[in-house]
Amino acid sequence: MSLNNVTKFVQGNEAIVEGAIAAGARFYAGYPITPSTEIAECASIRLPQEEGIYIQMEDELGSIAAVIGASLSGKKSFTATSGPGLSLMAENLGVAIMGEVPCVLVDVQRSGPSTGLATKPAQGDVMQSRWGTHGDHGIIVLSPSSVQDCFDITIEAFNLAERYRTPVIILADAIIGHLKEKAVFRELEACEIVNRKKPEGSIKDYKPFDFGEDDVAPLANYGSEYILRISGSTHDEKGFPNSSPANADKFIRHYTDKIEKNKKNIIITRKYNLEDAEYIIIAFGASARSALEAVEIARNKGMKVGLLQLITIWPFAKEEVLEICCRAKAVIVPEMNLGQIIGEVKKENRFGIPIVGVNKVNSEMITPYEILEKIEEVAKCL
Repeated sequence: MSLNNVTKFVQGNEAIVEGAIAAGARFYAGYPITPSTEIAECASIRLPQEEGIYIQMEDELGSIAAVIGASLSGKKSFTATSGPGLSLMAENLGVAIMGEVPCVLVDVQRSGPSTGLATKPAQGDVMQSRWGTHGDHGIIVLSPSSVQDCFDITIEAFNLAERYRTPVIILADAIIGHLKEKAVFRELEACEIVNRKKPEGSIKDYKPFDFGEDDVAPLANYGSEYILRISGSTHDEKGFPNSSPANADKFIRHYTDKIEKNKKNIIITRKYNLEDAEYIIIAFGASARSALEAVEIARNKGMKVGLLQLITIWPFAKEEVLEICCRAKAVIVPEMNLGQIIGEVKKENRFGIPIVGVNKVNSEMITPYEILEKIEEVAKCL
């Protein structure tokens, strides 16, 4: 049963499942948790229809472990959770980074910490998505702001996971996950789908972590004729434990470098009315929707306001933000937390311009007028 090439009025969480299926995902393991539960519910229906597998696990620890195992067996795999569940997945996320396992984790954020307001939205997991597992490592994190994004960005997440042999996190939020809008589920061309590089040549000489010049080693399937050794320990090119300082340095740098070196092919931003903008908003996720409306209202008032929307949260769009800081009078950063992205923006501010936040943690969405009020307040001081 295919839903491709049709326009549907659906929820963001449902669109994530359709995007995963379009990208070739055929395995889901998860534990239902608000506000991501609809992803599990939809996957339980849709995957069997596409000859895929759905498993409801006992908890989030088991969920990501199953996803890792399924991916290493050759299936594109994903799971979905919210902040508390992502905390439980953190240790095995590190295993996936160490083992360079392509997979996708969806975090539909809710108010926290702990159980918090389980059904209410927030954007407080920005730093958790970057540093939630221990040790030095790179990570790719994408943030949708519409139901169409949920479909398209999920496809991109799988493509990036496969291309760079890495876990990718989709950092949605309860607003976007539960939002209903029109979305087009299109059939993808073969060239739009990325599949992991497979080993060729001698079985005896296969090295699952010999990443070479392109930073990505070929990945054999468990059960194939090639021997695949995976563990959470620091290893050499063949997968054997190796604790030498030189080997540790080589691979720990590699987990970051393979992403940082390819930032231009990973980072996605959207730019609105930036050509002449004097006041620039930097936003992501649900807050970007309010920011875009604030731009339109401000423009109608004669104010030169623009928006840089971050689709890729990590790696951070340093060059794009630096370019904005060098010419704007001020930058406004709305986010439903106490200020997580704004700290990254301030690091790129070498010009002494005001960078101010619009922050809410009361489980309510930031409105366009709250952003506009902050812009007007800053403008009066300049």
